[in-house]
Amino acid sequence: MIRGMNETQIFDFTVETSGERLDKTLVAHLGEILTRSQLQALIKDGSVTIDGKNIKQGVRLKGGEQIRVVVPPIPIDTTVAPEPIPLEILYEDDDLAVINKPAGLIVHPGVNDETGTLVNALLARYPQIAQIDVSPKRRGIVHRLDKDTSGVLLIAKQNMAMHKLMRQFADRTVEKRYIALVERTPKTNTGRINAPIGRDTRDRKRMAVGRDGKAAVTEFAITERFVGRQALLSIRLLTGRTHQIRVHMAFIHCPVVGDRVYGFRKQRVPIKGQFLHAESLSFDQPTTGERMTFTAPLPERLQKLLEYIRENPTLVEKDTTS
Repeated sequence: MIRGMNETQIFDFTVETSGERLDKTLVAHLGEILTRSQLQALIKDGSVTIDGKNIKQGVRLKGGEQIRVVVPPIPIDTTVAPEPIPLEILYEDDDLAVINKPAGLIVHPGVNDETGTLVNALLARYPQIAQIDVSPKRRGIVHRLDKDTSGVLLIAKQNMAMHKLMRQFADRTVEKRYIALVERTPKTNTGRINAPIGRDTRDRKRMAVGRDGKAAVTEFAITERFVGRQALLSIRLLTGRTHQIRVHMAFIHCPVVGDRVYGFRKQRVPIKGQFLHAESLSFDQPTTGERMTFTAPLPERLQKLLEYIRENPTLVEKDTTS
């Protein structure tokens, strides 16, 4: 398995069955360490030979041929600068790492945010992620959390793990649970919001529920009610759309406390950023297939806020329209 391609790698194998196309055979043998597009590029560059001769990728094999694949070093991309930013590691192995992301940390570089992000920190701690074949600004990032959302975040440390973990998210086999404090108590103790989400046609920086959006499903259960009409929710995401929880809770008129994009214009609860925490994440380890679950406790600042609301109910009783 390739952890880092700092030198030329050579792979030799014999074709065992007949009738297969060359490109499909290569994917079957090397698909866990190289993508289909990488393999096709190697064929085009003449880095793949059959019995010592170059051949087109669509050729069908007869069986018994000797195939050699020569993989040149993959240059390290320096588009994003490594930065020694401290991280709280919940778990790590050769394939992945699980971190407890603090609120305020941006996951990957973007406009006006080229430094101080999680990707900058990951490149300093795990230099090998510079060779993962995704956008340089998203190396290692399997999924995202908003800047002001804290909690469990999964990181890939090498290429095979990146693609296998991304596939799990796409296939919806990853279980994601959150804790949120909302401004108004939902009408039912439990609920399921099934409403598509897409870009807001009036403001492209926002998301919105709309018929032309992508499928989005959120389940919730009330775990605590407060005098001021706020409620603490346990939330399970069945899909992973941008700002999904925030958009869905606003859609049922129960916006997340502290959400100044989708929530109340005037906040009743004294908080910086929104009250949203990724409590747990369950997925299959990409090499062993073992089911793994990781949790992150509610940050102290959010625990203290709940104590404040419990002890000062009259300060947050008055409702506000959004």
